[in-house]
Amino acid sequence: TYDPGFVHVEVKHLPRMPDQTTPSYLFAAIDRATRWVSLEIHPRRTAKIARAVLARLLKKAPFVIQKVLTDNGKECTDRFCATGERQPTGRHPFDQVCRAQGIEPRLIKPRRSQTNGMIERFNGRIADVLRQTRFPTFEALTETLMKYEQISNQYSPQRALGHLAPVQTLKNWRKAKP
Repeated sequence: TYDPGFVHVEVKHLPRMPDQTTPSYLFAAIDRATRWVSLEIHPRRTAKIARAVLARLLKKAPFVIQKVLTDNGKECTDRFCATGERQPTGRHPFDQVCRAQGIEPRLIKPRRSQTNGMIERFNGRIADVLRQTRFPTFEALTETLMKYEQISNQYSPQRALGHLAPVQTLKNWRKAKP
């Protein structure tokens, strides 16, 4: 019932590979309507990196992003501070990109990760890949995740999409709503 453009975003901690001295993080985004995904790997999970990831996502996405749903990580919101929970100020770098692009930022309720269940399930599939494969290097891990993104978008049929792949769903949507 959704048009493309309602994107769920989450950051996942990746396991440290033998050639790494610091952890890395997977920034994952998935469109609610088409299940189209975008993945980026970064060495930190900061507001500056989240802002840059969102800016690249806006250029990369094959649709106009209208809403972004995130968890309450400090890379995506200033909802939580030393004194506890508050209303987001709108001055967070992630919020600034959203405002500049006319995107409605949304946050899940604290401790209610099932609200962002679509990205949680996708991250579960990523976790399965990570558990089932031994990666000798960080580069091998990165290559595998980038291939997984491509396969997921172009070739993996989704039951929720009538057993079509996300790219085919996007093509059908464009034909129906040029």
